[in-house]
Amino acid sequence: MSSGKTSCYNRYSGGAAVAAAATANIPSSPSTPPADSTKGSSTYKQHRRTPSSSSTLTYSPRDDDDGMPPIGTPRRSDSAISVRSLHSESNMSLRSTFSLHEEEEDTEPQVFAEQPSVKLCCQLCCNVFKDPVITTCGVNKCPVDAAKLTVVVNNIAVAEQIGELFIHCKYGCRATVAGKPGAYEVDPLGCPFTIKLSTRKEHEASCDYRPVRCPNNPSCPPLLTMNLEAHLKECEHIKCPHSKYGCTFIGNQDTYETHLEVCKFEGLKEFLQQTDDRFHEMQLTLAQKDQDIAFLRSMLGKLSEKLDQLEKNLELKFGKIQLNMGILGSYDPQQIFKCKGTFVGHQGPVWCLCVYSTGDLLFSGSSDKTIKVWDTCTTYKCQKTLEGHDGIVLALCIQGNKLYSGSADCTIIVWDIQTLQKVNTIRAHDNPVCTLVSSHNMLFSGSLKAIKVWDIVGTELKLKKELTGLNHWVRALVASQNHLYSGSYQTIKIWDIRSLECVHVLQTSGGSVYSIAVTNHHIVCGTYENLIHVWDIESKEQVRTLTGHVGTVYALAVISTPDQTKVFSASYDRSLRVWSMDNMICTQTLLRHQGSVTALAVSRGRLFSGAVDSTVKVWTC
Repeated sequence: MSSGKTSCYNRYSGGAAVAAAATANIPSSPSTPPADSTKGSSTYKQHRRTPSSSSTLTYSPRDDDDGMPPIGTPRRSDSAISVRSLHSESNMSLRSTFSLHEEEEDTEPQVFAEQPSVKLCCQLCCNVFKDPVITTCGVNKCPVDAAKLTVVVNNIAVAEQIGELFIHCKYGCRATVAGKPGAYEVDPLGCPFTIKLSTRKEHEASCDYRPVRCPNNPSCPPLLTMNLEAHLKECEHIKCPHSKYGCTFIGNQDTYETHLEVCKFEGLKEFLQQTDDRFHEMQLTLAQKDQDIAFLRSMLGKLSEKLDQLEKNLELKFGKIQLNMGILGSYDPQQIFKCKGTFVGHQGPVWCLCVYSTGDLLFSGSSDKTIKVWDTCTTYKCQKTLEGHDGIVLALCIQGNKLYSGSADCTIIVWDIQTLQKVNTIRAHDNPVCTLVSSHNMLFSGSLKAIKVWDIVGTELKLKKELTGLNHWVRALVASQNHLYSGSYQTIKIWDIRSLECVHVLQTSGGSVYSIAVTNHHIVCGTYENLIHVWDIESKEQVRTLTGHVGTVYALAVISTPDQTKVFSASYDRSLRVWSMDNMICTQTLLRHQGSVTALAVSRGRLFSGAVDSTVKVWTC
């Protein structure tokens, strides 16, 4: 320490505050000389103790007659040494300023072969320093003189001296029968070696007295390392090395060798090993891909924020241009959809939405197995939470004053909208109910390779017919005045709604059909592979494929006015897109959700969107 800095240890002995000291049991031998860093060789060396040595005793490193004053008593000291716990953070505050060695977390046995020099012991806790440092006082509080301890530098010289001290191997120590907790003494039945403190880990890692468990069976009694080899020769719990592939052999060394000669897996071991290696490589590749996906999602989130800001800036700029020019150009601010609010309350992703226009109620189904009822006109709050399903709520549909909900629990529940009470539960399918739609007093439910048609009779559902010939999950159903449209794998089937017969099949590309919308002039579908296909509703010929999304198109919705028709698409890529069906171009991209957008609903010119971020957002012009 430079002469320009005054150490608190040169003013008060209490200034040598300790955050933690080594838990040390030092042998009681008044005649034993103090440890000296220059004594003996500096190379790693083991000293075998003799059973009659006085080092089998233990004692506290300070006696009442050593002149050590109470902690609060000032005393001059030439020492400028403090100590840090191995578990403390390097925040230069030495934990919260001060702690006694009773708070020390390290309780590893430590019995010295010789009594350490008093210069290597803390004056407060009386134990040998652990991780010694040189400190100077700051301006806050020290436990003795109201100053804060600040570390200047590690005390390498003292650390080296401590490292040269000889201790007994921890496998040659035992807790004292009578004494304070954490005190240890030499165990005459344990490891007989003494080793340098700095090299204890090397020795103890390979010590013959180290306790180990039988690798064949944890139920075998504990062993010492020196006895493990002999035990393994007699162990009756040796498993076949191919047990992970299904071999059930368990036996001793003799039967083990005989078994390997006839084990059916032994001849395949090279193939099995290659398979394991390949599987491991695939796991590593998968982990890397997961990291890449996480990174891309993070980048997409940042890009979404930038686009959001650009969108706001463009709105301001175009607004100013329009005010200055006083004319309407191609940009019409009345056609720009903006997020007007967010409904928050679900505890899981929102998968379906449905609007009851008469009462301005919005229903949302979620992975939390509930349906929430939102007021979209006056209070804009959740009116009630409907509970009844045992699985994710995947589909919602309204007919008259009844709400129908389909779930992964394979049931359809009927709810009375006036009372918001459950009035019936129907076991509808053998698989999750993916989608629901109603028309002509009938309810249509889609599941795996099947569509069921139900007659609605009051609160009852009477199975009328099951539509078959479907090649995959039916995730999308739309009903018009005369037709039912269903989507499955790369196929849209058009059914006559009265005869319930298939009258046309549209072949698509891009994987499974996840969403369908029907306008006055077009049939539109969204697919697994990010595409939106458009057909002419009269000729049934495909007229366009809309691109732009970079994720599955989960939902489609339509808003039509006498002047124009807009189709809204919701995607896994967290965005909504607005498409003008007059020229088949995307006129706006809506970015507000923090997760995949999975559901859409429209009412009175408003658009509602539900997403994996557990929220429902409201959009208006």
